[in-house]
Amino acid sequence: MLSGALTATVVFQLGPFQVTSTTVTTWVLMLVCGLLAWAGSRRLRMAPGLFQTAVEAVVGLMEDQIRQVAPELTSELLPFIGTLWIFLLVANLSGLLPGVASPTQDLSLTAALAVVVFLSVHWFGIRTRGAAAYFRHYLKPTPLLLPFELISEVTRTVSLAVRLFGNMMSLELTALLVLFVAGFLVPIPILMLHIVEALVQAYIFGMLALIYVAGGLEAQAERQTERSQP
Repeated sequence: MLSGALTATVVFQLGPFQVTSTTVTTWVLMLVCGLLAWAGSRRLRMAPGLFQTAVEAVVGLMEDQIRQVAPELTSELLPFIGTLWIFLLVANLSGLLPGVASPTQDLSLTAALAVVVFLSVHWFGIRTRGAAAYFRHYLKPTPLLLPFELISEVTRTVSLAVRLFGNMMSLELTALLVLFVAGFLVPIPILMLHIVEALVQAYIFGMLALIYVAGGLEAQAERQTERSQP
């Protein structure tokens, strides 16, 4: 966990593009998640067992969390939010591996995830309500609020990226400071702190993404209902 660099280093270069350690780690984690999903789908088609029970429990837990926020959109949002939760959990926990720095300690990755959430909010809104009806809500109840709506969208995306980056970076710095002061006499508390923080930060990021997407869709539905009433 502590041997990884706090800043991304350039691994190799493709023309004008520099491929950093964060990018390589992210590619590896995506490949691992894909292989696990493929293996899981094959195992689920076999006889029920412990693996199937565990997968069903995890999926059921994610469904319950999404249903509490958006009960009518659970099936639509589960693939996106569930993937986000799983990737973030694996990415946060990857810092426990010797010589590996968690990619969520890099602002470039957290910013990319925040942009994905930003685009997903609009994508789900356009897909559900249509482009014209969706973008019209920025002009309601008055077009004078349009600048504030746009500022809110930008600041929300920035805060989403900085929150995850800051929390994971501060966790690593705290662990380094504790080890510097106390030596290697307290590895287990630091390990437990990292695991708990990885779970919490993955959950918070996914829940915020869920709230943003569901909030936009529900606002659209409310405005559409108001317009349909005499």
